[in-house]
Amino acid sequence: MPRVAIGRAVAAPAETRFSAACRHAQHAYRIGFLAAGMSPPHDLMVSFNFVVPRASIAYTGQPPLINSAYLDRRKPSPSFQEAIMKCLIFLVALVLCFRDSALSQEQPMLLRLGIVGLDTSHVPAFTKLFNNPNAEGDLAGFKIIAGYPGGTDMPASRDRVAKFTETIKEMGVEIVSTIPELLDRVDMVLLESVDGRIHLQEAREIFKTGKPVFIDKPVAGTLAEAIAIYELAKRHNVRCFSSSSLRFGDDIRELVGNPAAGDTIGAATWGPCTYQSGTPDLFFYGIHGVEALFTLMGSGCETVIRTKGPMNDQVTGVWKNGRIGTYRGIVQGRAESGAVVFGSKAILQSDKKGSYEPLCREIGKFFRTGVAPVSAEETIEIFTFMEAADESLRQGGKPVSLSEVLGKAKSEAEQLIK
Repeated sequence: MPRVAIGRAVAAPAETRFSAACRHAQHAYRIGFLAAGMSPPHDLMVSFNFVVPRASIAYTGQPPLINSAYLDRRKPSPSFQEAIMKCLIFLVALVLCFRDSALSQEQPMLLRLGIVGLDTSHVPAFTKLFNNPNAEGDLAGFKIIAGYPGGTDMPASRDRVAKFTETIKEMGVEIVSTIPELLDRVDMVLLESVDGRIHLQEAREIFKTGKPVFIDKPVAGTLAEAIAIYELAKRHNVRCFSSSSLRFGDDIRELVGNPAAGDTIGAATWGPCTYQSGTPDLFFYGIHGVEALFTLMGSGCETVIRTKGPMNDQVTGVWKNGRIGTYRGIVQGRAESGAVVFGSKAILQSDKKGSYEPLCREIGKFFRTGVAPVSAEETIEIFTFMEAADESLRQGGKPVSLSEVLGKAKSEAEQLIK
């Protein structure tokens, strides 16, 4: 049967492309029209997929086209194929005009989520949010149905994986013994392993399926591995993103672009700071405050200086326009997260406690639209900042250029993806 498909490329043979594109289609229309110079009318099946950003069209034409007066076994001519293409463009524009109203009137199709790595408190928290039968908005229409425990010798993983595995098992999530088993059951993946050192290895398996992925912090165990992950995602045409939950918290969002502050001249963030051996110091917990800092300052940091003491760990970055941003990791004493923006009009501060719900809403929105709320480039710059901080400490607190650290890591990443 002749087929024409338009939209995001699908890594599948042409014969299976249409069925893959339509697997989760929520709206389909059968339209008959008379192509110029051809008779009788041919049937078109147009499917608009709002689960992933893709529209597909198939010429069913029903060869043999059963008609009381006509039986057509001919293949469509080039002019007919051209007519199909033009018709699709018009139909996509037409249907998308009604997309919002259509989606608001219908319950979203249930999408199956799977978790790789059950060794973090995020696992039961995310499961509770996504599996809530009363979930609304960007959280609605998802269900975490399977989990792969994983785990490593890192104490934060080794000492918690059994507890969190049992917790979500009691919540009705099926526990599987391998990543391929999980991938066979789900539509999208949450890569939650607390030990970033195994994220590249796990991502390799997941990316082969083409399924969208959220990668929890840290995106990887080293900057080179983070670069390799995003490069492999690009090669496999996989949509993914990574973020700390603090980026989307109400406290940070209140400060970002707040007109009361005016232009952001500088910013400072602070929060609890603990370390895990085997990864750069700030990857494990400092990432929260560093990501909040970049959310406020934006990208463009050029140099980093780090000073580490027994009670605090401070990293100062200088941005390309001379602005200064500081992260203060609290090692001892009362440890709460907070942020302040130094603006051209006012100084604004926030220290509200956040939750995982805003992050999960962003994940849900990403899974349905395919649009990542955080770019690969910004995430890589954040991890460059943190590795540069380690290098500054090794050099006795000297300024370290992010571009030099990034250049070295890119060379290492090339070896990882060969």
